[in-house]
Amino acid sequence: MRGSIGGPRVMLRRLRELMAEPVNAQERLDKIVVTIASNMVAEVCSVYVLRGDARLELFATEGLKREAIHKTSLNLGEGLVGTIAAEAEPLNLPDAQQHPAFAYLPETGEEIYHSFLGVPILRGGQTLGVLVVQNRTQRIYSEEEVEALQTTAMVLAEMIAGDELDSLVTPGENLALRRPQHLTGRALTEGLGLGHAVLHEPRLVVTNLIAEDPHAELARLEEALGHVRTSVEDLLTRSDILRAGEHREVLEAYRMFAYDRGWAERIREAVTTGLTAEAAVERVQNDTRARMLRQTDPYLRDRLHDLDDLANRLLRQLVGWDHLAEFELPRDAIIVARNMGPAELLDYDRERLRALVLEEGAPTSHVTIVARALGIATVGQVDGILDLVNSGDPIIVDGLSGEVHVRPPADVEAAYIEKVRFRARRQEQYRQLRDKPAVTRDGQTIDLMVNAGLLVDLPHVKEAGAAGIGLFRTELQFMVAATFPRMREQLALYRAVLDAANGLTVTFRSLDVGGDKVLPYMRSAQEENPALGWRAIRMALDRPGLLRTQIRALLHAAAGRELRLMFPMITEVDEFDRARELVERDRRYLERHGHPIPNKILLGAMVEVPSLLWQLEELVARVDFLSVGSNDLLQFLFAIDRANSQLADRFDPLSPAPLRALRKVIEVADSGGVPVTLCGELAGDPLSAMALLGIGYRSISMAPAAIGPVKSMLMSLDLGALQNWLMPELHMPHEGLRKELIAFARQHDVQI
Repeated sequence: MRGSIGGPRVMLRRLRELMAEPVNAQERLDKIVVTIASNMVAEVCSVYVLRGDARLELFATEGLKREAIHKTSLNLGEGLVGTIAAEAEPLNLPDAQQHPAFAYLPETGEEIYHSFLGVPILRGGQTLGVLVVQNRTQRIYSEEEVEALQTTAMVLAEMIAGDELDSLVTPGENLALRRPQHLTGRALTEGLGLGHAVLHEPRLVVTNLIAEDPHAELARLEEALGHVRTSVEDLLTRSDILRAGEHREVLEAYRMFAYDRGWAERIREAVTTGLTAEAAVERVQNDTRARMLRQTDPYLRDRLHDLDDLANRLLRQLVGWDHLAEFELPRDAIIVARNMGPAELLDYDRERLRALVLEEGAPTSHVTIVARALGIATVGQVDGILDLVNSGDPIIVDGLSGEVHVRPPADVEAAYIEKVRFRARRQEQYRQLRDKPAVTRDGQTIDLMVNAGLLVDLPHVKEAGAAGIGLFRTELQFMVAATFPRMREQLALYRAVLDAANGLTVTFRSLDVGGDKVLPYMRSAQEENPALGWRAIRMALDRPGLLRTQIRALLHAAAGRELRLMFPMITEVDEFDRARELVERDRRYLERHGHPIPNKILLGAMVEVPSLLWQLEELVARVDFLSVGSNDLLQFLFAIDRANSQLADRFDPLSPAPLRALRKVIEVADSGGVPVTLCGELAGDPLSAMALLGIGYRSISMAPAAIGPVKSMLMSLDLGALQNWLMPELHMPHEGLRKELIAFARQHDVQI
């Protein structure tokens, strides 16, 4: 570095003192630019802050004309300052006026300065502003000077991220960090949520920036790097990851980043400029994130997640921080996450949850199903939300339209408050339908059932006016437990479910785990295609002890009552026969030993594997009832991963192929006198439910919140007219029937 500038540590210590002085925001900024200019022997030091309208406003300067402060601004991408902000990269020029992006601003008086060094002010990869130094002489600033200015920009980033500079913003404007954001994703669960953001995996905010002893900081860094690398090695040596496959390849790439010399060396260099180890990690990750976010290569952008995770692991190791240790959920929490499992969602206090926002997520993913059961508005596939929201930000989630408003303007907030009131009035109208029979306009009775899986779901059965529980997902108890539930724990749950149903129909599904439903306490082999792998009845028949424990618990719980049990993912009729024999064996055992048993045992199969479509006659001859699992059946029919957000909208379930398959099931079942219930996400959408009724279904099961809208639809429906129109259409060439179904509903005043 040139001249007697005393090194960045001296400058950082002085800046720390300035941050603590009892002065107003403008005075503090003015003193900061004077300090930076003096320390770097620069004739000019200027701070530009990015506003919400994407203009960079001059907030403070030493060397340029003071009257230009808060008067001069540039668009993002305009001039040298705008270019730095747009590209998030430093510019180091010996003669700024020769650069093609140079923009002449006569009000600043900067035409007499030639050498120019500008760095972006970054936080979490977002550009908050630009810090510039200039000199009259033509020169290239040294690497040490660039490093020093980038380090100083971190201090300004924290100042901007606080609320101190808000008072300096022109009335009617916002800082970019706090500008309103209107994002659009996919509506996953109906509802409206107004509240404050809670990051599921919050970024750790570094407050201790300036090192007292650089050698001690380097030692801390090396120790933390060692711990992180060891934890990655431990992951790779676990027996369940030793197999080859995509999962291991991902971890190998992850290990490569952990041992990347360039990444670690950049952090070490940042420490030598006077930063603490944790501030150095954040500095390097800010720079890396800003660069990678601007990459178009999807592979490089995906690797950003690995680097983010490594940096966060390293930060947590350095500060010994556990965000769950002393975490209090606000009363109006809106959880924001990249993705999460159902057990993680259930860790939060339901009474305080208002909504869930996911960067990923799909309508039939398990966290969505749980959110729907809990009645939580959910929007998924909201690209980039984690980069745009800070913990505590006001946020509105519209589970009807898929819109998310971060830091909404007052008029938007007022509109949504009115929307919430309207929704409350509509819910009251649905509640008034609760005790009315689910009968169509032409007198056809429909059984509307609810899907459930937890005790928290049970009050909704009565509240919704449902005819019973069409699907009780027994695996949720296993997924939220820390250890495998013992028989007495299973027995207690099943008995509580039957007691709460109070005579209404309850259909239990046997344990459906494996694939993407991973039990944390149960190791399983890594599979290339888990949805098509060792799961559900396949696992249960291979480990009959698990299934028999559950069967025995169900038989005990249903003593003196009716037990309805169905088996998931039946692929061949023989699998049902084997499962039925296990039930019969345990029934005989209990009877022989004098235990009370159910008055009636009804056994069914789920139709969710396409191979069953060609075995329906044989299956119908054996079962007491059928349940169509439309989520998996459609997934397998279309050969799509239902959790893959890129494919979520690729195929329409209201097209002839799936509707013909669903029609075939009801035809064969009706001819064999076997009742059928469809229990999938299709049933909960009024338009899709209308189509299901039109092709012959008379029993459908859905989330409790969907009962009201679906009942409103069917009570306004002339089912005979729908069938007369729809059945011939099934055999006509169509890309899809959605538009035609909507047109029918409008023409016949059906409430969809």
